[in-house]
Amino acid sequence: MLALRLTRTAHLAVHLRRLLVAVASAGTGFLLLSALGYALSHPDTPGAAALRLAWCAAPLAAAVHLAVTVARTDPGTRPRSGLSAIGLGPGRLMAVSATTTALAAALGSVAALLSYLHLRGDLTGGPPSGRVSADALAVGQSLPAPAVLTLLVLVPALASAAVAQALRPRDPRPTTTAPRGYGRFGAYGWGKTRETFGAYGRFGSRTTTGAVTADSRAHMTAGSRAEPAAGSRADMAAGSRAAGAARVGADGALRTQASDPHPPTPTDGTTQTLDAVPSAPPDATPDTPTPRPQNTTTLPWGIAVLAAGLTVETYTGNASPAPTPGTAPSAGVLIGWALTALGLALAGPGLTHLCGRLLQAARPGALRLLAGRVLMEESHRIGRPLGVVAAVAAAAYVAATVYDGDGPAFGPLATLGALLVAGCTVATLLTAAVAAKHARADTTDALLRLGAPRATLRGAAAVRAAALLALFGPLTLVVAVLAALPLDH
Repeated sequence: MLALRLTRTAHLAVHLRRLLVAVASAGTGFLLLSALGYALSHPDTPGAAALRLAWCAAPLAAAVHLAVTVARTDPGTRPRSGLSAIGLGPGRLMAVSATTTALAAALGSVAALLSYLHLRGDLTGGPPSGRVSADALAVGQSLPAPAVLTLLVLVPALASAAVAQALRPRDPRPTTTAPRGYGRFGAYGWGKTRETFGAYGRFGSRTTTGAVTADSRAHMTAGSRAEPAAGSRADMAAGSRAAGAARVGADGALRTQASDPHPPTPTDGTTQTLDAVPSAPPDATPDTPTPRPQNTTTLPWGIAVLAAGLTVETYTGNASPAPTPGTAPSAGVLIGWALTALGLALAGPGLTHLCGRLLQAARPGALRLLAGRVLMEESHRIGRPLGVVAAVAAAAYVAATVYDGDGPAFGPLATLGALLVAGCTVATLLTAAVAAKHARADTTDALLRLGAPRATLRGAAAVRAAALLALFGPLTLVVAVLAALPLDH
């Protein structure tokens, strides 16, 4: 009921995005039912029917990707502070978002079933429509209800599962930037605090009280070799407990001795053992460790998967004959295209991050610096949709160059599949771009309050678009030419 209320009270833009998910689900369900109808009409050729069903994986993946992107940008299921007190924590909101996605996709599946039955003539009682071939409609045969239900439930089930996986609550992972060992100025710890530039030469850190001299090292070595007495052991244990308690700050965070701005003072009259280790300056605060960016880690994997896809496609394309009119490429070519698209999707965030870095190279001005920083920040949002769009554009180039007048004829089902894949990928990219724009709205407002002209912001957006086009355009063309070579023989 909560999902229905959130769906009913949403804004118009949210309803339009959910309508796109329903349309994508309807088109994919219609293609799946058409593959079932072809299998019923040609029971003697199971291989061709299985190949038609396998080609439905492309629009299915595009529809699921669109559903995940729409769910990420849904403001009604966004976690907010205070909602956990009324039972709307991150897990509950994730379930609501998955339920909303399943409802939108189920609506599209019902529309697909009604359209398919209408074209067959089952609803009107008249003759079947001539817009779709009779083989795909299985005219004169009864449709098996379990198979129809399974195919229609496939899109809502996969979409809701993908949304639940993408929006599941995640525990914050501890970020460590250095292994356990000697930290700043030899202090033993995890090394989470980073040394700022010039801090070693400020605030008397190189004076005799803060430096570890040879004599102090000798005394420390001699003291460590000597066997301490029972009383000294107790004093050392008490001092270590006091130091450990002092290193826990007011916020509950554990501080190392090097990062503690105020070292503990012994209260039992004993002297501090490690007073030779210098502490941080009074006004220096430990920097918060930033997590390592994950945008560039998938770039090598994306390149490897892309190379594997082109290799599989080249091998299978050279081994099999060229496609004849009325036929489709082999299953090996389909696997190669799938790997190529996956490789471009994995490499998209890393390439976008690299594009932002290249914009800031060679003494950048304010315009290039702003554009590059925004690209680096938004690479995790728009990188993967950009890679998918590049893969679809490469496939369209292959279809336009190889499948010309002498190639296989494009029927209404093939045209529907191509429109579904292209429309879903473009809609996913536009949705991600709008979400990224809303995410940086506070930064844009701050720049405007500081006096930045709006022309500069528009110019930075134009520079970002031109840089992405200059990087992904040639890459898409190269991939398309390499993918078309084994098929053009």
